[in-house]
Amino acid sequence: MGSFNTSLGGGFLLVGFSDWPQLELIFFIYILIFYSLTLFGNTAIIALSRMDLRLHTPMYFFLSNLSFLDLCYTTSTVPQLLINLHGLDRTISYGGCVAQLLISLALGSTESLLLVVMAFDRYAAVCRPLYYTTIMNPFLCQTLAIVSWVGGLMNSLIQTSLMMAMPLCGYRLNHFFCEMPVLLKLACEDTGGTEAKMFVARVVIVAFPAMLILGSYVQIARAVLKIKSIAGRRKAFGTCGSHLLVVSLFYGSAIYTYLQPKGSYSESEGKFVALFYTIITPMLNPLIYTLRNKDVKAALWKVLGRGTATG
Repeated sequence: MGSFNTSLGGGFLLVGFSDWPQLELIFFIYILIFYSLTLFGNTAIIALSRMDLRLHTPMYFFLSNLSFLDLCYTTSTVPQLLINLHGLDRTISYGGCVAQLLISLALGSTESLLLVVMAFDRYAAVCRPLYYTTIMNPFLCQTLAIVSWVGGLMNSLIQTSLMMAMPLCGYRLNHFFCEMPVLLKLACEDTGGTEAKMFVARVVIVAFPAMLILGSYVQIARAVLKIKSIAGRRKAFGTCGSHLLVVSLFYGSAIYTYLQPKGSYSESEGKFVALFYTIITPMLNPLIYTLRNKDVKAALWKVLGRGTATG
């Protein structure tokens, strides 16, 4: 890294949203509310999935993984953002920046892979209902979850290692956390070869999963169209549509951030786009995946009823 930022003791200055000082208080309030809802919603999903036997199914096993992942993902970036918005400290150490990049990239990559697994689970449930329990057996579910977590970690280790091996000139990061495209802007030398390798890795971890999910939902849509009941067809399309909304928000913002050339990346726009996959999507996931689900509602009322009876 050299002595590019000795004024900060080898750290970085996170600009955040300081370019709009009049909006910082509004951002702080809304992001704090969204973060609180994310913590509550995802914790509730994990707790209900463990407490109610009706939710001991592959779908809720993967949803619990997604909720735990979202809890970790938002916590890896949002507390830093809230401190930044409060104006207490806008700096981050070099070690802290590397750790934040490694953790957030690993969790984001894992979510990208896990959403593919969840789409496959829905494909098996809708398109192969008679063989669903055989296909999605406990061993396969656990294996797919482990592969998602390990794959996300390996992608992060590779990209973070390549990133930190680059010579960087500067200390000012025009973002609210240490993110790959912003750090690439600080590269001192021509790093075209390294960036090409990183781009291929990002295509594998972002674009390829998005294509698989799209293909899965095309098959699901074909199966749903064969349902004779109009009410059943409408319910299935409503559920799939809400799932695709979350998937579109996550992959759309991720593709914008990670799959465009370094010269085309706008740091100002990138900050707002990053809010979608770091805050908005993790907050929406519990609502989208459970809002219309009778089993979750029954489990929630059961827990609330038990608590009331105990009180």
